[in-house]
Amino acid sequence: MSDLLLVLCIPLTVCASGIYAVCDSWWRRRHPAPPSPYTHAAARLAEREMLVDAEEIVTDAYTRLAPLYAGSQAEAASSRAASEDVVSGRGSTAGHAP
Repeated sequence: MSDLLLVLCIPLTVCASGIYAVCDSWWRRRHPAPPSPYTHAAARLAEREMLVDAEEIVTDAYTRLAPLYAGSQAEAASSRAASEDVVSGRGSTAGHAP
């Protein structure tokens, strides 16, 4: 008899958990939880904070690297002027006949 109770214990447990799941889902459908207002507000605040952090990173990087870009722009302008002189025939070889 004890073996029979042990064998019937597993199907009864499965049926009881199934009935519980059905009743729980029915209850949740009839009584839904209201949407939390904090989720949208928290997402907006996190987005703003992330944008402020990104702006600070970009501003900091620009201020640190601005001298490099200013130097490269001056060098680029002088190299462009030199290449235009060579193309137009006004190279740095003054006094030599072409």
